Amino acid sequence: MKKLTSFILSTILLAAGCGQNKTADNKRVFHYNQESGISSLDPAFARDQATGWAVNMLYNGLLQLDSNLRLQPAIAQRWEVDEAGTTYRFWLRQDVLFHTNKCFKESKSRKVTASDFVYSFNRLIDPETASPGAWIFNGKLAGDGFYALNDSVFEIRLNAPFPPLPELLTMGYCSVVAEEAVRFYGSAFRENPVGTGPFQLAFWYENEALSLHKNPAYFEFDGTQRLPYLDAVMVHFLPDKQSAFLAFLQNKLDFISGVDPAFKDDVLKKDGSLQAKYDGKIALQKSAYLNTEYLGILLDPQQKAQHPALADKRVRQALNYGFDRVQMIRYLRNNIGIPGTAGLIPPGLPGFDSTLLGHYSYQPEKARQLLKEAGYGDKPLKLQLETNPAYLDLCIFIQRQWQQLGVELSINTSPGPTLRQLIGKGEATMFRASWIADYPDAENYLALAYGPNETPNGPNYTRFKNDRFDQWYRQAMQEPNVTKRAAIYQQQNALLVEEAPYIVLYYDQVLRLIKPGISGLSTNAMNVLDLKRVKKNPRS
Repeated sequence: MKKLTSFILSTILLAAGCGQNKTADNKRVFHYNQESGISSLDPAFARDQATGWAVNMLYNGLLQLDSNLRLQPAIAQRWEVDEAGTTYRFWLRQDVLFHTNKCFKESKSRKVTASDFVYSFNRLIDPETASPGAWIFNGKLAGDGFYALNDSVFEIRLNAPFPPLPELLTMGYCSVVAEEAVRFYGSAFRENPVGTGPFQLAFWYENEALSLHKNPAYFEFDGTQRLPYLDAVMVHFLPDKQSAFLAFLQNKLDFISGVDPAFKDDVLKKDGSLQAKYDGKIALQKSAYLNTEYLGILLDPQQKAQHPALADKRVRQALNYGFDRVQMIRYLRNNIGIPGTAGLIPPGLPGFDSTLLGHYSYQPEKARQLLKEAGYGDKPLKLQLETNPAYLDLCIFIQRQWQQLGVELSINTSPGPTLRQLIGKGEATMFRASWIADYPDAENYLALAYGPNETPNGPNYTRFKNDRFDQWYRQAMQEPNVTKRAAIYQQQNALLVEEAPYIVLYYDQVLRLIKPGISGLSTNAMNVLDLKRVKKNPRS
């Protein structure tokens, strides 16, 4: 990968700065920072938010979500499912073109056809691709799975109903790619994306700058106006949120996502509103986020002999009752988030049960009584929690409150990759984790507790097993009616609340700081960065 010279980099930053955040010819350029870096521009590797945001600008799939998480057409202009719930048919638009690229030789570009989706999805699940998204079709396909009935009709055939399939297809993994591009660039396709999206690659100097220019042939319109409105997007790679916040205040960035603990009190009051000194200078955007933060408890039968206390659901329930989530959110997160008292499914999804809100409110006396019933009233209960450094303050808060119950909690911090390895191998008896929705259906959360999904082959990191829960899971997957399926999800969630393999901390919220002069920057509970309808005052 080529390196960006300091001269070019300083020129880009100068154009972004000058107190006006504009290029010399007043092109509308949207600037944002990605401190974690981007690992690939290949949608088959869109496993994290950083890559997902870039892929969302460069590619399209069959379907997309609006700001209310409702399914909308994308390359598929309409779709239907058969009565058995196993065959999905999609009718494709006829005006979608791949980005102009030398891989197409003399033709420079071409129209997307159904065969492109057959290729893209088969490539996604091909072991040689080694995509982290291959799991999305695991065990679901019948026959060859994907079929082009003609150039404009694409079909997916399943071996059993899976009602969340349309929502799953909105994931970045399911973007369409051109076989010519993958073959032409080979392993370098990761840095030479050829998609259909509202923006196309101008240049990428890895970990330094990524520039995307407007796709003049993009197929979506806002009324009579072809999208996008912006002329370009510039992604910067400042190393941390504090550096990004300084650049934001200096008008070098148009928005930042999230507020680092180091400066959250400077920006936000304890109630989560903006500090008065930023009135008129910053717009605060806050919305629901399908991200559940929790502590998981390992319930592997082999661990019960070593950790009998955690095998007792009364102890697990006591731990849930034993700390004040409201105080934790207010004082450690400036009211960013909703106390996690209602189970694993977050607000905003069918299946969330508002009647459970407050179920695991702070009740120390009830917690003490449950511990006493379990045999730990007169002797200390010693536990160990695994976490990463970013969540240490929350874990210390819980540690101090549990100490008042006679629970001695030791906290072990590890880097993220090490922590994930401990969890995956079943070596962490209690661990801090989170689940950000892959697609907007509660099944994506309940899959964490489905018995056959036990690690290392699935996301059931607690190794929770319950026959009734598993039966309900299978029943839900046979129910095409959203309302009826949500009722089953609520039963499953209530069972998890009772059995308490999770100690839900909070349901997260999207928080964005936006500069004046930016409009049309919508958000949704998936925290997708959608810039195709964003407008920017060229003077800002």
